[in-house]
Amino acid sequence: MNAPVDQLSCQELVELVTDYVQDALSPGDRARFEEHLGDCEGCRNYLGQMESTVRVVGRLRPDDLGPEAQQTLLAAFRDWKRSELPPPL
Repeated sequence: MNAPVDQLSCQELVELVTDYVQDALSPGDRARFEEHLGDCEGCRNYLGQMESTVRVVGRLRPDDLGPEAQQTLLAAFRDWKRSELPPPL
């Protein structure tokens, strides 16, 4: 008999979605992820959006973007990452 699977929160799913799309989750994490999807319409929608984004963006090559677009994207990711860091003490 299988042990009960720990429930995955929406926040945990968001953190694992890239690994899921890239088929990089362990079997246990994949089972928890898919169980959560079965119960959560919001996360199913989020996954669908991420899969669509990967399909579209996955076709872009660095040469497809001009220097200004590259700098804009890099700045956006830097700002996003900084916003996740706790404030300095």
